[in-house]
Amino acid sequence: DIGTCSRDLAPEEASQFTPVVIARDGVAVVVHPDNPVNGLTLEQIRGIFGGSTKNWKEVGGADAAILLVTREEGSGTREAFVHLVMGKEPIDRRALSQGSNGNIKTVVMGDKAAIGYMSLGQVGKELKALRVDNEEATHEGVLSGKYKLARPFLFVTKGSPKADAQAFIDFVLSEQGQTLLESEGLIRAK
Repeated sequence: DIGTCSRDLAPEEASQFTPVVIARDGVAVVVHPDNPVNGLTLEQIRGIFGGSTKNWKEVGGADAAILLVTREEGSGTREAFVHLVMGKEPIDRRALSQGSNGNIKTVVMGDKAAIGYMSLGQVGKELKALRVDNEEATHEGVLSGKYKLARPFLFVTKGSPKADAQAFIDFVLSEQGQTLLESEGLIRAK
């Protein structure tokens, strides 16, 4: 009765499904806290994940080979990252693929030369979220539209939802539902 999606619907999808924004999320580009790089441009991030930038010294960091950490094919976070950052540029096939935000976090925490991306709400204090085009990766930046690596979390229905499905959607959009989503690190829909 209800599907989920962690990105805007494509035009052909929007003609078949009705989206309901239930939350928002930022996609944070993360590094080890000891990495001296504090921010990158979208172009620099694209160069790193595309494989043309291979050493941190090329972007103001230490002389160390960059370890790319990416999400697995089919991940909503990866799809959002590709859409928002990579465009038509593929992610370098040498990137280490991980199956969850937690795995990305573990790998990047364990290697000062690693870079990855993950849900902003899952970053915590163990990693450093880089500024992107000089904008901090924060909930406020996502809400204001200043931080551009942002995505909606959607429920999708085919036509009008059944009564039970609508009741669940209403709960998720209620104060209690939104508070629960915030407790998981997401940003409320409204």
